[in-house]
Amino acid sequence: MTKLSPKRTNKLNSKFLIFNWTLFDFGNTSFSIVVVTFLYAVYFKKIIVSGLPEGDLYWSWAISISMLITSVIAPVLGAIADYSAGKKRFLLFFTIICIVATANLFFLKEGDVFWGILLFIIANIGFEAGLVFYDSFLPDITTEKNFGRVSGYGYGMGYLGSLVTLTIAYPFIQNDMIKETFPLAAVFFLIFSIPLFLFIRDDRKEKKSSVNYLRIGFLRVWETVSNLKKFKNLALFLLAYFFYIEGVNTVIFFSGNYASSTLSFSFTELILFFIIVQSTAIIGSVIFGIVADSFGYKKTIITSLIIWIFTILFAFITSDASNWIVLQTSEYFTLSTLETEKKYFYFVGLLAGSVMGATQSVSRSLMSVLVPINKKTEFFGFFSMFGKSSAIVGPLVFGLISYIFESQRLAILSIAVFFVVGLLILLKVEEKQ
Repeated sequence: MTKLSPKRTNKLNSKFLIFNWTLFDFGNTSFSIVVVTFLYAVYFKKIIVSGLPEGDLYWSWAISISMLITSVIAPVLGAIADYSAGKKRFLLFFTIICIVATANLFFLKEGDVFWGILLFIIANIGFEAGLVFYDSFLPDITTEKNFGRVSGYGYGMGYLGSLVTLTIAYPFIQNDMIKETFPLAAVFFLIFSIPLFLFIRDDRKEKKSSVNYLRIGFLRVWETVSNLKKFKNLALFLLAYFFYIEGVNTVIFFSGNYASSTLSFSFTELILFFIIVQSTAIIGSVIFGIVADSFGYKKTIITSLIIWIFTILFAFITSDASNWIVLQTSEYFTLSTLETEKKYFYFVGLLAGSVMGATQSVSRSLMSVLVPINKKTEFFGFFSMFGKSSAIVGPLVFGLISYIFESQRLAILSIAVFFVVGLLILLKVEEKQ
């Protein structure tokens, strides 16, 4: 029998690990699409809050509180995991929290505003905190030259998981069984998270210490903050990331509500919209990931941000029934202005999807290159902190503008501002060659 060479064996083993790593992304986006972006987001405003105008404000509170808590604990957890090689244990803990809280959303009914907010906060903390440890596995399963494409594979698998979740959930939606999709998402996440815990190991052995891990975590974080002047370029990137991911997060959290409230999308139309978004996101994540490895991570992110800015401005312009473009298109195709606005918003979804996963995955790749290897989980904690803390401000600003001016359309302009500021700061970041 012919034996495989060690090189060939390592290559096969690496592919096996990468596949199992991406399966977690495949599973966890069931939570993202069902709870965060689509069904629960709309269910919360229409049913739990009875469609009242303050629904956007309550939803922004839930998002901001969960992200604030995550942003505070993420770097500490990352530091603890770095010291104890306990990434997988922490990931398992937060995954279980997310799954259990998501399943319990089923029991909510009209008027359960407090519980609707609380359960979402718990579930979202579990989801977002878990990503700190999931992301930090990237340097363990592939080489630096492949960070871009492997990260893209993960996001691509995630969006594929969203499509599969929507397909499974469609019969429930058609029969007006919206709350039944919440435990469905929880089970989907549970099943496809299992391979990572079975087959991927932490990259080093447990360190024995009598010192309290929590104290170690805070000490290492404080050391990192104190010495941040040594990592000025990384700090600059994190600041840029803070602003532009603000825009991405706000789009994710409010796109379903915006389509439903401002453009009167039905659940069936929302499904079509998100199928377009997820499909283009799969393609965009993979293509941008491959291109980034050759073209450069920074240039790729800049390209995606330019597309984002155009997309937001286009959405603002074409969501106005009195706009010249909408009126001319309506007349040419003999459609109502509302139908024309909906058609244009499908195109907005196509554009947003093409860069949604790409912006996130390539940012993760650039972070993997810039971060000191011996502190990767700790710095990924800061990466998560900046990403999550940005989601405190963006959705809150959107919710406040929507509530004060009673116009979601006006609120989306705030998103473009975050992308522009992030782009300007990113231009000053030096990419490691």
